[in-house]
Amino acid sequence: MADVAGEFQELYGRAPEGVWEAPGRVNLIGEYTDFNDGLVMPLALPHTAVAAVARRTDGVLALHSADMDGGIVRLGPDDLVPLSGGGWAAYPAGVVWALRAAGHPVTGADVHLSSSVPTGAGLSSSAALEVVTALALNDLYELGLSRPELARLAQRAENDFVGVPCGIMDQTASACCAEGQVLHLDTRDLSLRQLPFDPGAHGLALLVVDTRVKHALGDGAYAERRAACEAGARALGVRTLREISFARLPDALARLDSETVRRAVRHVVTDNERVERVAGHLAAGDPRAVGPVLTEGHASLRDDLRVSCAELDLVVEASVAAGALGARMTGGGFGGSAIVLVEAARTREVADAVRAAFAGAGHAPPRVFPAVPSPGARRIATA
Repeated sequence: MADVAGEFQELYGRAPEGVWEAPGRVNLIGEYTDFNDGLVMPLALPHTAVAAVARRTDGVLALHSADMDGGIVRLGPDDLVPLSGGGWAAYPAGVVWALRAAGHPVTGADVHLSSSVPTGAGLSSSAALEVVTALALNDLYELGLSRPELARLAQRAENDFVGVPCGIMDQTASACCAEGQVLHLDTRDLSLRQLPFDPGAHGLALLVVDTRVKHALGDGAYAERRAACEAGARALGVRTLREISFARLPDALARLDSETVRRAVRHVVTDNERVERVAGHLAAGDPRAVGPVLTEGHASLRDDLRVSCAELDLVVEASVAAGALGARMTGGGFGGSAIVLVEAARTREVADAVRAAFAGAGHAPPRVFPAVPSPGARRIATA
């Protein structure tokens, strides 16, 4: 925090008006469901994007990242053009564009960013950049927006300014998660429920295994899966796949001609049901029962949605074989990260087994770290 504020002073010749942070997230269960009005269950990571910010009155947005090469990016009002590229700067710039488009009087800002959220690991580093920017400007300009409203504006920035057709989960998780909790989010009505999830209190650990790979096969695959889901909804005469209940799934599948669409529908409907099962286990104080549901969810992502890859499958296979309670890929797939639920006493054994499996397959060593349910976005220093 002190470094970010000090670096801001060096960059802009004045002190910031405050420092904010917003976390990355990992999704416990409910994948590729949020754009289908479905259910998701993310938790915030201790890894955060941190922003030191001060207002400007000339309409200029000045952006700098401690993590990227290059100097300050300065954007005038006419420079905030959707889908015009801009790399990392497009994410915070898109937030300013979305705020202004919604009628909020944001007259500019100096921003200095630093992030510990791993990029390319499927842990929502972009959403953290968006949410920390949105929260800082909401506070400084006294806009009075709620956390869910900030999440929706951040999503609009990513959808319409950056051009990524993401759902609402990542931004809502970064804005709304709570320490020691997992967020049950219904993306149909955006209702939120915090459920207790403190693995350490139960003698458990939730590990993130970043495979450190991202396969080119993933390029455009998200949009393809989304299109398959939308085709399924049209064929079944519903607005979204959320309207297909788990009980009605066999009948729905029998009405679909395309195998690709059938598999997409089956994954979404069964993953919504898995979210509800996990919620029941957590509400009953039985987090160990979550493990097999994770492994079941991975099989669906691998076999029905076909968004896994050899490295992700290897994490799941090696960790379960070494005694983990369950594991699955998380995020968009084709690389990125997997999560592993394990007895705390077996954490090193399971992590070593995954590393050994990667070495045996000739893969680069994965990064393994605990996912501790952490606070959502917040202000951490005043002027």
